[in-house]
Amino acid sequence: MNSQPRGPRLPPPRGPLSAAVAAYLRGTGPLPRPAEAEAADPYGDDAQLALYLCYELHYRGFAGVGPRYEWDPGLLRVRAALERRFLSALRADTPGHDSLDDALAALLVEPAEGTGVTHFLCAEGEWWHLREYAAQRSLYHLKEADPHAWVLPRLWGRAKAAMAAVEFDEFGGGRADRVHARLFAALMADLGLETTYGHYLDAARAEMLAVVNLMSLFGLHRELRAALVGHFAEVEITSSPGSRRLAEAMRRTGAGAAAEFFYDEHVEADAVHEQVVRHDVIGGLLAEEPELAADVAFGIDATEYLEDRLARRLLTDWRAGRSSLRTPLEPHMTRTP
Repeated sequence: MNSQPRGPRLPPPRGPLSAAVAAYLRGTGPLPRPAEAEAADPYGDDAQLALYLCYELHYRGFAGVGPRYEWDPGLLRVRAALERRFLSALRADTPGHDSLDDALAALLVEPAEGTGVTHFLCAEGEWWHLREYAAQRSLYHLKEADPHAWVLPRLWGRAKAAMAAVEFDEFGGGRADRVHARLFAALMADLGLETTYGHYLDAARAEMLAVVNLMSLFGLHRELRAALVGHFAEVEITSSPGSRRLAEAMRRTGAGAAAEFFYDEHVEADAVHEQVVRHDVIGGLLAEEPELAADVAFGIDATEYLEDRLARRLLTDWRAGRSSLRTPLEPHMTRTP
């Protein structure tokens, strides 16, 4: 299993914006004008990949791209234009709740007959569905807790202490072998997938890129700190029941011990995290800054909106018998003994 903290290679472009950003990072071309970024489809392949390229410079970067690009002024202007387009679309398109209490209450209700991705995988998912799901989600899970760590300097008191406690668990409680990103890499190995960070970037759909980009958007802006807390709340509150279904899917298909363990671990850990996030992270934040309640609700609702878009894409493809990836892994693959 490759655990080296190296950045991935720059992926092939998906349109003029991502092509220009990639060329600029290679030193072979100029940046696009911000006006071009603001005119792009905010959820489309081209804009989402261009934004992902900009954001990844704040994580591990890309092979052959120098660290100075992280704060390159021209690139930051393009990124800001992409962010304005993305954020404006989210504010316009996200179905909002009337209050934070309503947004939180909705997360706590499990539908009697669920029809989401985890329900599908639990009840009827095949080996190739699980592999595709893990390949798509690897863009998220191999950096799982990193964007949320950016909120720590922007909190204080009870909210900071509680957030740090949950993040400590996400980062393995001081044990490198229990870091959740590393546990997901072990799950990928059980599923016969490449575990290198960023390996499936080119294969992932725009809907998956948008889910990951949202974390970075919220994490990199202090004015969106409460939205990041909302994002974190949505993830932690909904994780436990979904993880239970995914653990069952892994057991049913004989995926392997590491694949089962990743989700079993999240069933237990996230049930505790949910209480801490609701009562201490959100409660502590709003005790200090009650005016941020609407931003927390927006973070919850925007996360739910983008996850729903991704779910529709996956289920539409799978129910049609086709790959959900831009580049299929191995069509109709079945597990060999």
